[in-house]
Amino acid sequence: MSEYFISAGIELQQGADLKQTELGLKQLAEQTRREPGCLLFEIRQNLKEPGKFILWECWKDRQALADHFEMPHTKAFLARNLTQVRYIEELGEIGQPATTEAA
Repeated sequence: MSEYFISAGIELQQGADLKQTELGLKQLAEQTRREPGCLLFEIRQNLKEPGKFILWECWKDRQALADHFEMPHTKAFLARNLTQVRYIEELGEIGQPATTEAA
């Protein structure tokens, strides 16, 4: 697999401020897009439920995503406990067999 695609659903952590979360997510996206292995990193907000967000990501490979979680800006955002993950989907081309390789 040459590129690694992810879709993730996150939502506002109970007690977190929505405006602070929106600002934090915008900053995270800007910084993440500058990472060497990042090909796409988009965060979209649910228009009817503004505390819910979708992340669309494409990485050079699985290692690039693993490296992302070691970046200071990623660790700093996660340490703020503003959001919680609802789901993560690994995506591939239609008809592409699933791999057994761990993320």
